[in-house]
Amino acid sequence: MASTTRLANEAWEALFRAQMTIKAELDADDAWGSLTSNEYGVLYALSAAGAGLRMSELGSDILLSQPGLSRLVSRLEARGLVERTIDPEDGRASIVQLSKAGLHVQRRAGALHGRRVAQALSTRLCEADLIELKTLCQRLLTPPASSTEPDNGHDS
Repeated sequence: MASTTRLANEAWEALFRAQMTIKAELDADDAWGSLTSNEYGVLYALSAAGAGLRMSELGSDILLSQPGLSRLVSRLEARGLVERTIDPEDGRASIVQLSKAGLHVQRRAGALHGRRVAQALSTRLCEADLIELKTLCQRLLTPPASSTEPDNGHDS
């Protein structure tokens, strides 16, 4: 058990450091265009949603505190990149969606960001590695089974 605990923690540390290293390179390379990475994250989430998202839905996607997300959305709204409307199903809530300007900025930044990510990863990993990385990360996004031991298809 101790070796599995150690290996899991070493894997976590490697994953965390790799993500932070690539993010730092993207930040230094201005891969977000005129946006911060969090602003781009909001615009990207809204573009993927299409019809807009409630703040609570947006918060679970962006992984910011509720007050931080509210301030960020207010800044994007002041810049004309997002619009808030009253949720027709719950008048206490609002729906946030991209404005036309926001969609334009997101698409432009998304194209730049996509090229920078591809460059950062493909200079380090071959195609087979990228496929394996994607598969492993998608498995990490799946909620664990109720048992304490993962069923990963590998013998210990």
